[in-house]
Amino acid sequence: MNHRQDIQRVLAAREPEMLDFLERIVTINSGTGNKAGVDRVGAVIGRFMGRLGFSCRRHPQPDLGDHLVFENRGDSGGRRALMVGHMDTVFPADTAFTEFTLDGSRAVGPGVIDMKGGLTVGIFALGALHELGLLKTLPVAFLFNSDEEVGSPTSGALIRQEAVKSAFAFVLEAGGLDGQVVTARKGNLSAVLTVKGRAGHAAFAGPEKASAVLELAHRIVAVEALNRPEQGITANVGRIEGGLGPNTVPDRAEARIDVRFETPEDGEQIFRRLQRAAECGLNGTSCRLSIRSQRPPMPECEANRRLYATLVDTAAALKQRIVPELRPGVSDANLIADEKIPVLDGLGPIGARDHSPEEYMLRESLLDRAVLVACGLIDCREAVREADRSR
Repeated sequence: MNHRQDIQRVLAAREPEMLDFLERIVTINSGTGNKAGVDRVGAVIGRFMGRLGFSCRRHPQPDLGDHLVFENRGDSGGRRALMVGHMDTVFPADTAFTEFTLDGSRAVGPGVIDMKGGLTVGIFALGALHELGLLKTLPVAFLFNSDEEVGSPTSGALIRQEAVKSAFAFVLEAGGLDGQVVTARKGNLSAVLTVKGRAGHAAFAGPEKASAVLELAHRIVAVEALNRPEQGITANVGRIEGGLGPNTVPDRAEARIDVRFETPEDGEQIFRRLQRAAECGLNGTSCRLSIRSQRPPMPECEANRRLYATLVDTAAALKQRIVPELRPGVSDANLIADEKIPVLDGLGPIGARDHSPEEYMLRESLLDRAVLVACGLIDCREAVREADRSR
């Protein structure tokens, strides 16, 4: 198809501009709690999307960055494509990791693949389609949210609302180092286990002391026993705190828990087992399990397999190689999949070490993935329309 060669040509000419744009948004701190910074990133994005003729719906947030939905309805009718990416990063406003650097084949910087590289890929893919006049027949929406790194508490409902209006969705989290595109993700549940006991002086504590820390230690062992790797179920206690000092009997202790699972049925099972594991055993102590956030799984399904098969053909025509991945981590794709909308994730540039000061992107993948996304939008929409017509 001629549009593939045209898209490659346009985006190859725009590669320096893509890198400049990426540097600009990477060097704006947009840690989830930095509303001003996230909104500055949104303003840069808004100016670019406005030049492409997209209208904007802003969803103001009092404490976090505003969510933005850009729409281009096209003139061909039919259901639209949806793109999703988050503007926030895990790096707070006072982070020492602030610079964008190009080091040979790598670009390094906070959020360079998680996921400001993905935002750049999606934005410039649409820019190429606009330049070639292809957006006129491609209705598309691009949702930029501000709170994915903390579980999308204020944007989750919006993502679901936009998903059900769409034929399929692309989520632009980072691709894998071997060319992975995400076709399935585990679900997760994050919880806090709080134990209360009875305070006292360690010198006078007997064997019946109601130590919150001791009880929490028993609960941690019980939680870790929930792991079933052969079933794809993981349970992890990642943070604990409690007590005042070694000469005190602590009256309060707390643990942060993460569990992951592949199917809704496994999610229900692990939740029941977690509740049992959180039941106190020491006299004088009490336990409370609080759910902080949860994401449904994005299981392998026929609709995602068909969408992926189309993208494989697109990639092959572009002389790119992609492979499917079940990724243990969660993203906003989990929410889209829960609405039974075909979705592929991991379509952003390739890199690694995200959430660390060594986060990097393979430089050439920025262009490659922009071309793949631009061509994939056209090919996947046509495949979905053809499937709809044959029903």
